[in-house]
Amino acid sequence: MATIIDLHSHSEASDDSRAPVEAYLNWIKLRRAERPIDGIVLTEHRQFNRSGDYRELEDKYGVLVLRASEIETDYGHMLVFGVNDEILRRFDFTDVRLPAQIVIDGVAAMGGVVVPCHPGRPTVGLHEHYEHKPPLHNIVAVEMLNGGSRKGEDERSRELVARHGYRAIGGSDSHMVSLIGLCATSFSSQIGTIEDLVRELRSGDYQPVDFRPRRAVPRRAEPVPGQE
Repeated sequence: MATIIDLHSHSEASDDSRAPVEAYLNWIKLRRAERPIDGIVLTEHRQFNRSGDYRELEDKYGVLVLRASEIETDYGHMLVFGVNDEILRRFDFTDVRLPAQIVIDGVAAMGGVVVPCHPGRPTVGLHEHYEHKPPLHNIVAVEMLNGGSRKGEDERSRELVARHGYRAIGGSDSHMVSLIGLCATSFSSQIGTIEDLVRELRSGDYQPVDFRPRRAVPRRAEPVPGQE
């Protein structure tokens, strides 16, 4: 049974978001027909929200809530899944110039996984850094679909995936309740814990999914008789 998870979202624990977790879950419950999300991952900026306990909300809304982090490195922004005490002792998530290769390798050795996010975004995305730096090693996947992408950003992400053969995920990058679940990742296996998620990201079967509404293509105007 497939599991669809929005792997990139920000709650009010992040400094640039005012979205309560319960509001996210209620939105998902009310709109499952258009965004069939089974769970979300809270990837708070430059921190790991140790105190977050969402078990009661999970039971109330029937939506899985996992915790991760979004960090800033010398190759752009990256999501860290499977954060544990050992990782937090080794790396200062408040450092906005963390060495990407050291973080990728170190987190993997300590049981987690690092995924570069919105790689097509200027300045903070992997695509731009690859223009003047050597490619990183041991990348498991990158976020190919991002719900907050502007024109051309997802296209650059697709180009990066095709060029380097990376696996791909999707996430909404939501900072507002109404944006949760716009992009997500569909896993062929069932996921119930962060350990499950890390395992599947490393070696499982998954793909990004896009629930953003498609804009209707304007119809060509019919000529007015006598004005052809």
